[in-house]
Amino acid sequence: MKLLITGGKGQLGCQLKFIIEKNSSDIGKLDQRIKDAECKFTDYNELDITNCAEVISYVSSFKPDVIINCAAYTNVDGCENDKDAAFKVNAIGPRNLAIASEKYGIKLLHVSTDYVFNGEGTVPFKEYDVPNPVSVYGKTKLLGESYVREHCSNYFIVRTAWLYGEYGKNFVYTIMKSAKENGHVDVVDYQRGNPTYAEDLAHHILKIILTNEYGIYHCTGTGECSWYDFACKIVEYSGIDCEVTPITPGKVNRLAKRPAYSSLDNMMLRVTLGDEMRPWKEALKSFITKVSS
Repeated sequence: MKLLITGGKGQLGCQLKFIIEKNSSDIGKLDQRIKDAECKFTDYNELDITNCAEVISYVSSFKPDVIINCAAYTNVDGCENDKDAAFKVNAIGPRNLAIASEKYGIKLLHVSTDYVFNGEGTVPFKEYDVPNPVSVYGKTKLLGESYVREHCSNYFIVRTAWLYGEYGKNFVYTIMKSAKENGHVDVVDYQRGNPTYAEDLAHHILKIILTNEYGIYHCTGTGECSWYDFACKIVEYSGIDCEVTPITPGKVNRLAKRPAYSSLDNMMLRVTLGDEMRPWKEALKSFITKVSS
């Protein structure tokens, strides 16, 4: 088996590489087919997914069995400032990968986001709920999903949320750093969602691609909380002496609107492959133990 992973130097791409190389995650061992796979992890300087001709040429040469697209423009406020860049990476890139996948009969797994929903719910969104994004980031990610569905027959779309892991920048590292340096952090308490450890997400992605259970998946940590709740647990599990203060929308100046409620329900996983995503508190404690040791 050959795997092509785009966005290979990002948070999720690095996590995939890590668990593939050690042939296991916190959840368990990987399938032998993953262990034996030939993998290529590319970043934008090695493969520009926004260039259709380049994508087709690269895919034609490597001939992967599966493409995992982790590449994305994830700076939510940055997307508002540079709509063209967001459109190219989040929509045109997945389209090009879908075109190449269809041309050569390849499976495509595309990673998407909870921000495709408008946040006006009170119960976790299921895969059949209708998206209605409120930001450029969410809109371009939704268009990317649409292009994948339009141009590729054998696709998996995996929506996740509030991702953190060992590699790159994320909310957990930010809170730990600020708590240590300042002894005080202010965190919004009006958004609710699902903290998701990249290790758990990567494990499930590598389960999904071995199947023909095509379609849309939600894949997030079990349970929900606010960013404030999340920060409180980060500080608690880190053992840092820090005061965490909740702040209201009026005290936050952000360019892009965020969904107030974007919790996801992992229904597709539950009824097909089985949902092994850990409760978010358990996964977070595991992560902090690792990075603090």
